[in-house]
Amino acid sequence: MSPGILPGARALVACALALGLGACGGLIATDRGQNCTKLVRIAQKEMADAEAKGLGGRVQILKAANLIVLVNLQIQFEEFDNCEDRIHRARIYIREAQKE
Repeated sequence: MSPGILPGARALVACALALGLGACGGLIATDRGQNCTKLVRIAQKEMADAEAKGLGGRVQILKAANLIVLVNLQIQFEEFDNCEDRIHRARIYIREAQKE
């Protein structure tokens, strides 16, 4: 386990990735849905890259992981409201965690 990551954060990231892969199983017909799915994949990749490098900002990474999990759940129910905003905030938290 990486020294800078809380065990709960690792579980949230794993859950977010699993939900993201599950969301890929069905076709999303709307442009909003496809864009949301694309943004989630980008954020998940950034989270995985940041985790591989080691993170200092535990609070920020937990916030990012929570937002990614929330958006993945929304995708499962085809609810795309606030998707872009939540992913944007998650990516900011990931960048902040990398700075610490």
